[in-house]
Amino acid sequence: MTDFNNSANPILVQSYRGGIVESFHRGSFCVVDKKGEVIWSMGDIQQLSFPRSALKYFQQIPFLLSGGFDHLGFGPKELAIMCASHNGEDMHLSVVNDVLSKVKLNKDSLQCGAQQPTRKSDYIRLIKNDLGPSCIHNNCSGKHAGFLAYCVQQDYSIIDYLNLQHPLHQAIKAVTAQFCEMNSDDLSVGVDGCSAPIFGMPLYNQALAYKNLIAPMPWKNEAMDSACKRIVHAVTNYPELIAGTKRYCTDLMRVTNGRIVGKTGADGVYCLSIPEKNWGIAIKVDDGKMGPQYQVAHGLLSALGLLLPQDIEALKSHGYCENFNFAGNSVGYSTLVPLNPPL
Repeated sequence: MTDFNNSANPILVQSYRGGIVESFHRGSFCVVDKKGEVIWSMGDIQQLSFPRSALKYFQQIPFLLSGGFDHLGFGPKELAIMCASHNGEDMHLSVVNDVLSKVKLNKDSLQCGAQQPTRKSDYIRLIKNDLGPSCIHNNCSGKHAGFLAYCVQQDYSIIDYLNLQHPLHQAIKAVTAQFCEMNSDDLSVGVDGCSAPIFGMPLYNQALAYKNLIAPMPWKNEAMDSACKRIVHAVTNYPELIAGTKRYCTDLMRVTNGRIVGKTGADGVYCLSIPEKNWGIAIKVDDGKMGPQYQVAHGLLSALGLLLPQDIEALKSHGYCENFNFAGNSVGYSTLVPLNPPL
């Protein structure tokens, strides 16, 4: 996995206080073209890591391929929440509940673990109503609702739906290997923060997966191609469901209006598809911090000329982050180091 003693990965983001660099974040990134060739990279792109939630788009493909998604009458809103790492806002909980109710289940069937809502205001509201966070507030509850719906429709057990050997995860493993262009036996295996199995691979192969999500490939039959297009349509048409208020995934896909597909992953991962060019991009910040991954994504997209001037302006808060102390005073900032693509 990631070698934290490896200083070969370059510094990508620096934090300043009083005019000096106070801290920095190393990382790596990989940009591949429609042929899968690396057109720009920095750092070790063969390092192993888990995409974490950036794998969610691929985790729902078996459900779409099975026909069960359509049989249950689900649409793009439900698909978006199944692919989401959401804030736990009311709009998210409503769609998750809708998915569960379609298969006659409720939040008690979720095994992702309780998590407080991302926004402080939503958490305070729970407390004021003498309620605590539950599994439905977990940022992965939509994914788990999709897992459960798939299992019910396929007549699979839901008691052990998080077991690696469950047919659900064997199907996900096969799809993951296909999109990453790897042998399934070569995938690393771990347990995600939501208790679901998670597969790992080199950063380069993560970029390949996001390229393959949107690029025409010989191995994509009509059903697979349709599944990919439906995922892209869902997340770009309902960006508010993918993450939520003031979140980078939501803001990026709303502002770019389908030109860019992005997905965050825990511990410093960010992956992108560029449909217009059939490119895939994967980013990993070594120390796992979440803020820098968005700064790197924003900087890469800007450097590659993929953001319009109005896009850059609308997303600037994600690229340049001002730091405040407890008194609310501005005490510094963090920003991406200058990047010069060889294109």
